[in-house]
Amino acid sequence: MPTMAELMNALPEPAAEASRASSEVAPGKLEDWALRPVPVGAFRRLRVLGTLQAEVGAAYLFLWLRGWFKDAAEKERLAAETHWSTALRVLDSMSYLRGATIKIGQTLANFPDIAPPAFVETLERLHYDAPPMHWSLLREMVHNELNGDVQERFASFETRAFAAASLGQVHRARLHSGEEVAVKVQYPGIARTIRQDFRNLFLFLLPARFSRDWENTRQQFEDLRIRLERETDYEHEAAMQERVRRLFREEDGIVVPRVYRDHSTGRVLTMDYLAGQTLDQYLAGNPPQEERNEFARQIMRAWYRMLYAGRLLYMDFHPGNLLFLDDGRLGLIDFGYVMELDETLWELFRKMDRPLTTGNRAERLSALKDWHALGDDPSRQEQLRLSDEFADWSWRPRYCGGEFDFGDEADFRRGVDLFVEMVRRRYSRSRPCTPSIARQTFGARAILYRLKAKIDVAQLAEADIGATGWDRSEYVAAGHA
Repeated sequence: MPTMAELMNALPEPAAEASRASSEVAPGKLEDWALRPVPVGAFRRLRVLGTLQAEVGAAYLFLWLRGWFKDAAEKERLAAETHWSTALRVLDSMSYLRGATIKIGQTLANFPDIAPPAFVETLERLHYDAPPMHWSLLREMVHNELNGDVQERFASFETRAFAAASLGQVHRARLHSGEEVAVKVQYPGIARTIRQDFRNLFLFLLPARFSRDWENTRQQFEDLRIRLERETDYEHEAAMQERVRRLFREEDGIVVPRVYRDHSTGRVLTMDYLAGQTLDQYLAGNPPQEERNEFARQIMRAWYRMLYAGRLLYMDFHPGNLLFLDDGRLGLIDFGYVMELDETLWELFRKMDRPLTTGNRAERLSALKDWHALGDDPSRQEQLRLSDEFADWSWRPRYCGGEFDFGDEADFRRGVDLFVEMVRRRYSRSRPCTPSIARQTFGARAILYRLKAKIDVAQLAEADIGATGWDRSEYVAAGHA
């Protein structure tokens, strides 16, 4: 029988694992990613996720075993290497599967402390740096969509994508009329994979079917599935983009690209090309505080303009959808994940406006009871308490008035901790669209946190609400006390 020392020596070395993982992002690996079509088939996709789960579990089992015989400093080093190498495995699988799995990765990248820092830093690549698919895998689909070869439809067309994400990738081109454009091309078969991924997800959720909130949970996941599937309809996205574009004026400093309908279909979307920096690129230049504040104001102005003038919620606030232009304007792209507020939802938002403006806790509790359908059920009081604390964290920048410091690390982590606690306790009972709205809230807050923004949110909100003619004088004067 081997000795314990021999067994320990037989375990993979974390350094070797990190070295192997490092090779996975070498140019050769990126080319391999590019040549792999999106895997279609529920079982095939489930097998990839199962293999990933086994690899991640084994990596942390080895870390745990090795930690028995290491001091604190060595344990920390081994943990950092394991986090990093495992994150690369996750990135590899998500980049291969694309679709809903990349959406999950993008969401995790907005939540520090939920995943190890190495995971967050690695998964941030999914916002705007996912490996693109090779042109040879897309050529026929684009030809069929546009009823002609790209060389005929465009004066020039770069077959190497300059950006890629969950559902498609973007190529730079020039129209025969001279306009520089960005052409978003959908991955073949991606719509089918979303349905298959949610079918697999429901298999993992089988134990939850016996909980009293299962029907509500099912409705929430069904709402997510419908919204993600709608993202694959580029004609719908084009209509949303045109609708949002009409909401802004030149003096707003917000740019929404124009859509070229003659070069767009359900799976190809052609729009103005915007030359700007990503959030990482912008922050790397160490911009001054006031400049960062101005971009933050534009982000909040975009949010409020769409909500109050357009009755739309822009659900995809993440770094890949914002461009920081050299002339100080903010570029806003990707309108596939936009939620229209029907009369029922709009009335709920109107009711929330009062506690949002005044900070009155009794009014906030009343609005939350309606939103989460909690009523006065005594067994739901703990969920109501946590929901109230999270709503207070979310709404305070608005009702407190004056300059709010979004760069406060302790405040940002408090919001993350509250959200994690609600998930841990399985307090899921709420409106079907709540997970999407939570994603929007954290996406925007994460960006403002990284900008270290200090802005007056109430002032921005009042300007946009006032422009709609909504008379709220009854309670606005009592707000921001």
